[in-house]
Amino acid sequence: MTDPAYETIRCETPAEGVARITLARPEMRNAQNEALLYELDAAFDRAAHDTAVKVIILAGDGPHFSSGHDLSGARDMTRFTPVTSWGGAAAEEPGVAGRQAREEEIYLGFCRRWRDLPKPTIAQVQGKAIAGGLMLVAVCDLVVASEDAQFSDPTVAFGVNGVEWFSHPWDFGIRKAKELLFTGAPFSAAQAEKMGFVNRVVPRADLAAETLALASRIAQRPAFGLRLAKQAVNQAQDAQGFQTVQAAAMSLHQMGHAHNEIVHGMLVDPKGAEIIRREAKAK
Repeated sequence: MTDPAYETIRCETPAEGVARITLARPEMRNAQNEALLYELDAAFDRAAHDTAVKVIILAGDGPHFSSGHDLSGARDMTRFTPVTSWGGAAAEEPGVAGRQAREEEIYLGFCRRWRDLPKPTIAQVQGKAIAGGLMLVAVCDLVVASEDAQFSDPTVAFGVNGVEWFSHPWDFGIRKAKELLFTGAPFSAAQAEKMGFVNRVVPRADLAAETLALASRIAQRPAFGLRLAKQAVNQAQDAQGFQTVQAAAMSLHQMGHAHNEIVHGMLVDPKGAEIIRREAKAK
């Protein structure tokens, strides 16, 4: 799995049958720019097509798993080969058309692909997983978290209904999903485990070893059996309306952006960042 061509992620094979992909922007708290997302998608694809790989671990360098989407810097989607039918030049169109195309490609589209990978995925989470960081955790099949891990989606403060991958009702339950969104407050690893979002909580020093041990145990099962088990559970979720809810929530997300542009002249309510910073300092 080692590929020196990657600039924002790192890939390795830490045990037989196990691939580990690590977000490698610790100086940016693993904030996800377009380059990272496209490299992550390529690495997931590579692991999915590698017959020697049975389980994929997603980890992050540094003190935090991921601080979310990197909103800084210039954006030019034509630099990247489209993965879905939404990408490329379509994402450079003006107005709502371009914004929807961009977010359908690199946010909702990528997350849907990663959730449906035909191999088990495990998120190895330490520190904070905020907004877009929460999305990366949510698409994984299992979650192993360190005791200091926190999960939050503060994006309602920006005047939208939540992040683009809207799995919250399934991940946390209806009442807790509303609390997560309405307050923007983080859930601790222990709280997330009680809600069923996290599978195991371990000491920070043991996180990598415990995650690898779990992955190695799973890798002893036949690949086809693992694929069928994952498909069966995902299909059960889809039968509950999961895909329909994702599409509807994405439409609401785009309406939130459009409203903000009309009222504030920008994609998000400018007071949102102030609210999030103030509440983060108060903790």
